[in-house]
This record gives sequence, C-alpha cells and structure tokens, in this order.
Amino acid sequence: MNFLKRVLGSSPKQDLISIPSGRLYLSRSHSSVKGYSECIFKDAVAVIRRTTTEFHYQLVIQRAYEEGEEQLEDEDDDENIDEYGFLIDQALHFRTAISKENFTFFVWRDLSGDPDDSFEFVCDESTDQAIIREFYQVAIQCQYERKYSKSFKLATEEDLTEFVYTEPVQSPPSPESTSLPSHSSVPATPEKKSKVSLIPPSTPGVPSHTLPEKYTVKSILGSDSAELHLFDSLNGTFLLQDELVKATVKDLGCWEYWLDITGPSKTWLGFIVAPEINPVFNYEHLSFIFNYYSDDGSASSWLLRFENADLLEHFQETLMRALWESLNQTSWGKAKDDDRDYVLSAFNDLTIEDAIEEEEEEEEEEEEEEDAEIIERGNAEESYDEDEDYDDELGNKQFSNGEGKNNQLAVGYKHDRSFVVRGNKIGVFKHTPSNQLEFSTTIENLKTPDGKLFSPAKVMLHAEDSTMILQNPNNKNSLYNMDLEYGKIVDEWKINDDIPITSFTPSKKFSQMTSEPTFVGISDNSLFRVDPRLSGNKMVNAEHQSYATKSAFSAVATTDLGHLAVASSKGDIRLYDRLGIRAKTQLPALGEAIIGLDVSADGHWILATCKTYLLLIDATIKEGKYAGQLGFQRAFGKDNKPRPRCLQLSPEHVAQMQSETKAPLAFTQGHFNAGIDSKETTIVSSSGPYVITWNLKQILKGDKISYTIKRYGDKITADNFKFGSDNNVIIALPDDVGMVSKKSFKKPTRESIATPVKIYRG
Repeated sequence: MNFLKRVLGSSPKQDLISIPSGRLYLSRSHSSVKGYSECIFKDAVAVIRRTTTEFHYQLVIQRAYEEGEEQLEDEDDDENIDEYGFLIDQALHFRTAISKENFTFFVWRDLSGDPDDSFEFVCDESTDQAIIREFYQVAIQCQYERKYSKSFKLATEEDLTEFVYTEPVQSPPSPESTSLPSHSSVPATPEKKSKVSLIPPSTPGVPSHTLPEKYTVKSILGSDSAELHLFDSLNGTFLLQDELVKATVKDLGCWEYWLDITGPSKTWLGFIVAPEINPVFNYEHLSFIFNYYSDDGSASSWLLRFENADLLEHFQETLMRALWESLNQTSWGKAKDDDRDYVLSAFNDLTIEDAIEEEEEEEEEEEEEEDAEIIERGNAEESYDEDEDYDDELGNKQFSNGEGKNNQLAVGYKHDRSFVVRGNKIGVFKHTPSNQLEFSTTIENLKTPDGKLFSPAKVMLHAEDSTMILQNPNNKNSLYNMDLEYGKIVDEWKINDDIPITSFTPSKKFSQMTSEPTFVGISDNSLFRVDPRLSGNKMVNAEHQSYATKSAFSAVATTDLGHLAVASSKGDIRLYDRLGIRAKTQLPALGEAIIGLDVSADGHWILATCKTYLLLIDATIKEGKYAGQLGFQRAFGKDNKPRPRCLQLSPEHVAQMQSETKAPLAFTQGHFNAGIDSKETTIVSSSGPYVITWNLKQILKGDKISYTIKRYGDKITADNFKFGSDNNVIIALPDDVGMVSKKSFKKPTRESIATPVKIYRG
C-alpha cells in the first residue's frame, strides 16, 4: 500500500496544530430527507490555522489524496470541494467524544444547515491521544481569543471552561466502513464549489457594524443588490459569504456618507465612506473590491459581485459621488460631465483572478532566473539566506546616533552622493562602484546665519550639487543656502515678506546639474521664480502668477523644457508652459490631497502621490487640432481629457500588509527613475515598512499586478532611485540608510508581504 499523500492548500507557516488522518462526516437531523450521515471525505486532515485577522482562527478540513488519486479525481470532476473551513467561534459548539467502537471524534454545528445538523471528524485509530487532547485544547483557546480579542495566555483555567460544550452526541459510523448507515440510500456528493467560494456561505466574517446613534440618515443615495465575498489570504481566493446583500449608500449630512452591506438575516458591514477603503471597480468581473477596518485596526478585503454592468455602474456612481463629495465638500452635481467621467475612470484598472497560485509559481521561477543572471554578471549586491536570523541593517548606522530620525533624502545628480536629513544634521553618503552606500561624513548643527539651530523641513540640491537649499519650518518666508564643500549655511534668501513658501523645485528637470542660479517656488495660492542674485527679496515679480482664491498648492515639478505641473491639497493639477501666465490645463481632483509630484523629462507623464494611491497621467493630447502636443502647451478638449491611471495596491494585498503591521496605507512621494539618457521605466514609493516599485510597461499593458515589493523591519521614511538608471533604489529608514538592487524586489505574495528581508554582505 502506498502511503504517500498530498494535502491541497496546506500552509504550514499558519498552521497551529493538525491531526494527520481521519474522516469527515456530515450528520443531518432525523427530519432531513437525506438521512442521518454522509461521508464527505474518506481520507482527510484536520488543521487549526491562523487567519489574517488577529485573534481569529479557522478549523480547516482538507481532503487528502494518495499518490495518483488526485489526478483520477480531477479527470472525473474538477469542481469537487477539496477543503472546508470554519471560523472557530463559540457558536460552533465544538466538542470531542468517544464512539462505541472506541474511536475519538470531534463534533461541531453545521451553521448553514438545520439546527441539529453537525459535522464530525473521526480520528484515525493510530492518532496519538496526546495530539487529540492538544488539538481540542487549542480549539478552546482560539474560541477564547476570538470572543475577548486577547491572548489565551491571560486566561485562567476557569475562564477557558466557558468554551467547553458538554451536550451528548450520537456516535458516527465506524471509520473501518466506507458504507453509510442502512437508512441512507446512497453516498451524497459534496456540493459543487463556485469559482470563489470554498467556505459555506454562513461562515461569519468580521463583527457586524451598524450605524452609530450619533448619526442621522438624511437620505439614501442608492441601494444595489450583489453577492458578498471575503478574501482569504491563505487560499488566495475570495470566499462567498452571502448570495444576496444590499449595498446602500446613506447621506448623513455635513458631507459624510455611510455604506451599509446587509443580508436577509444580518448586517455584514457598515462604515464611513473614505479613501482608506481603497475602492477598485472591475467591469470584466462585474465586481467592486474594497478594504474594511475592524475596531482593532485590522484590515480585511471584501468583494461585491453584481449581476450585470448596469448595476455595477449605478453603484459606482453612487459610491464615488459620496467619496468625492466627502473630500471636496461640494455637490457632485456641480462638477462638469467630463470631470465626473475623469473621476470615475480612474478606479477601473484592476482585474481579478480567482486563484493566484500558478501565477506566483511562474513569477518565482522568473525571479530565480533573474537572480542567477545577476550572479553570472557578478553584480549580486545582496544575498538571502532563509536560515539566517533577520538583520535589518543596511550597513550605515554610523549616522544614527543623536536626536531625531532620518526623515528626508536628497539624491545627487552631478556627483555620486546622497544626503539624509536627521534632525539638525545631514549625513553624506558616497555611492560606491558596487552600488552600495558608504558613509562619508556628517554636517552637524545646522544653524541660521544668526546662529539659531533648526531642523530642515525641505531640502534641495542646487548648482551642480555644490550647494543645498534648506527651509526652516519656523521661517517659511526665507530659504537658506548651504555650501556643501564647507558644510555651512552661508546665506539667507528672503523670498517675500508676505508670501510663505510651500515647496520649491529646479527651474528645469536637470537644472541642478548646471550652474543655473534660479529655481521655482510655490505658495498656497501662487507660483513664482526665485533668483538669489536679486537684491532684497528674491522673488521675480515678472514671473509671479497669483490666484485670488485659495488654491491650496502643495507640490510642484518641472520638465526638461521648464514646463511646470502644480498640484494642490484639493487634488487638482494645473499645467503651465511657463511662469507668469495662466495654466493651459487644469485636471480635476479625484478627491485626495496630492502630497508629491513628479514629471517625466519630456513632459509625457505626470506622477501625483496621494495618501492611498499614486496617479499616473498621460499629458499628451490624443485627438483634434493639437494632437501630439502636451497639456502643458495646449488645453485638452472638453471631451478629450486624459484618462488617469490610479496606481493602487490590490485590496487583498493591503489587507495582508495591514494585518501584518497594523499601519494604515500612507505612501511616500513617488518618483520616476531619472537620468539624462535614461527613459522613465519604473516608479518607486513606499508605505510603512514596504518599498514598492511599479513597472511602467506593465501598467500600460494593463497587467493586474504591475508592482513588486520589499519589506523591511521598520518604517521607510524616504526613497528614490540612484540617478542614471532604475536598477538601484536608495532607502532611508529611521535609523539606517542603504542602496538596494531592484532585482531583489519580489512580487507580492503571502510570504513576501509577511517576511522582512534578510540582508548581509557576502
């Protein structure tokens, strides 16, 4: 007899304990026409497994196959269920008993059946009784943690007895027999599984949330019917929770909106509509995917699947109206038709696959080939050893002593240097030929010319990387000029007595590689040129464009020709061909504030960073009289605005990341790779301990996952590419800084999201 078996979907890293062999029965009440007992799996494994939500665990029963049997099963019917999962909750009445044949078995309620229906897992006679007792004890502990949201280690033995269910059970069939009791005519065939559901629809998800009493519903914006699915990161699938729910958007007044998702017998979810839900609409699969946050901060990823495109379109417009109005504090009806289309089209990029296992395997093979190629070229900067303890050192902690944390990064264009701001000092790091960072020196005690210490709020390299411009957060009407050769601030440049500076950037994309003295600045409602050669105030009045209303400008970037893109905390973007005149193009706000802006050298691409997504915009006019020109030079036609691409992390990846770190999604400023002779091919940003790169070619092809990630053991405070290529990324952590190869980034999987990188010098 061949004892080689394979269990489908096993995940040892998440498994707490397992019973390696047994049988699964479904015992029905005597009133059922299907009889008393059905054998579901004649050979199975029972596992208690962690979920992605803290203090929540699953009891998983997996079908086991003998060698070759799986292939035969697939030939007969490739839709049979291979796994059942049950959230371990007190409502299951989970207990253990001994059959009259002296076999030990576990029993729990079938929550989707009649009140007396139950599942029974009969342990193989060879199972060690110590394992069985431990399995039962772990199930008790899991119930305690789910109910009280704290570790069972804080419980007394008396506390745990609350979860001991003692109701007597009827003995199941003997495992020695494959036949059913005489009153059951034929073995029942397990229900066919849908493409997204592996768990009975009644399995609880997260605690229900109803509208708090402090809110009053003013009106209903819309209500649509859909299926509700929950993402299970262990299996990489969306699991059907309810076949029919109502998704209702409610107006609470004062620009606040509430989304209720309610089934026939319960309210599944309820929450304020906000950008953090990470909305994604997919018309290919008629689906809306979003994130939900429990009271403890843990995230889960959910999916609403609609019957047809009209229902999805109606729901999308309802939800996006609520989100847009809550962020813009103005009526959706006042927006122009083309502006509304611009907003709605931004969130339609993601496609869905029901399973990701094969894709992950292919990607891992590609990555292994890439790694081998790097080694063959002799350019392997980093090595990874699964047996080594994790070490998050990037190798540059010489700069980490003293007060403050690393918080800003300036990468040199003219010279191979990077500069890291830490409190009132700046660390200088040399780029080595082997693409690493080598600590060079520290510029200590940053002081204004009158001797006052300060910690810069913003910095920018200038004049062939020979000087650095710094802003004192306590004096926003001036900027300071530091001579990097001497490591000393030598000038204070008063910009304007009445205009505080919000941000500043080089006059052209690569001006800092030249001796160009001027640069561009913005305030809350104006943009202007700064010329340090002027006497008195340094603002060039002839190149100053001011707006009467509050524009809330927040970021600015320039192209190689000096065209300007200016973004606001309202979320809109203005494009100018030069300073001192009105914008040629104004792109409407999606809603979120723009915190960072970058532009490709040729002006073709605009990259705007918001808290929960990055926005990629093609600035080329596609049709009409000015086709081929840029929105910097000519206005887009009324019906010819560019379609923005919203670079989001998939909601299921966000849920996995936040279950690991408990940190909300918050991107650092995104950057294109930059170089005089380099084409922009890659984008880099980070959120929490994850640094992320997007492949521009894959984005334009519409690939589902166009990004790779790398996790560190601490929050990433700043990141950017080394100048000249996209092969190396410079990363600043609170107490460390280093350069890493882009080849070391991985496609997002359960493992790459959960495991901080292991780095050591070989």
